[in-house]
Amino acid sequence: MALVPYEENLVPALSKLHNTSAEFYFANHRLRLTQDWNRLGVAAVVWDAAVVLCMYLELGHIDLKGKTAVELGAGTGLVGIVAALLGANVTVTDRKPALEFLTENVRSNIPPDQQRAVQVSELSWGEDLERYPSGGFDLILGADIVYLEETFSALLRTLEYLSSDSTVVLLSCRIRYERDEQFLSLLKKTFRVQEVHYDSQRDVHIYTAVKGQTRTDL
Repeated sequence: MALVPYEENLVPALSKLHNTSAEFYFANHRLRLTQDWNRLGVAAVVWDAAVVLCMYLELGHIDLKGKTAVELGAGTGLVGIVAALLGANVTVTDRKPALEFLTENVRSNIPPDQQRAVQVSELSWGEDLERYPSGGFDLILGADIVYLEETFSALLRTLEYLSSDSTVVLLSCRIRYERDEQFLSLLKKTFRVQEVHYDSQRDVHIYTAVKGQTRTDL
């Protein structure tokens, strides 16, 4: 969500994020994601939470073939791209300033015969949600989108709007601060939340959230 450039000398430990690209191998495809920290800040780099979520999806814990998915705060688009390569029909979303950058990454990494499986769309959490089908997705994906307390209310409204009783929300994140735990507590008021994976090397948690009856066919 945040499109704030950061000064490089303020975060020397994150120097790899200032590389102009990042390369991965997922879903039998070699992916090269453009990064642009100086222009778009945290929205334009690949974070560990996205990598861990892609690894989780690739393990096949969730059947993606033919499913409709939406990625929130997509940034570079890595998670949505991998979900599409694994068979989902994906809408990757972010705020307007990131869309051109996001679109180019999708174009560059999705084979021509699969381009129709991915749509890039503007979505600012909590705003103009009626542009999207209420409860219209099988799967909602979010990697490292729980970090700004002022966005929590809008994010929760967005998750509630996009989810039906059979939608599975997959959130991949680090629990950095007490406020992150507070978001999970707020989420549990509407959703049944369960931790399904923890990557101890990267300190990344993956949670599923479902409102209503638990889905068994994903």
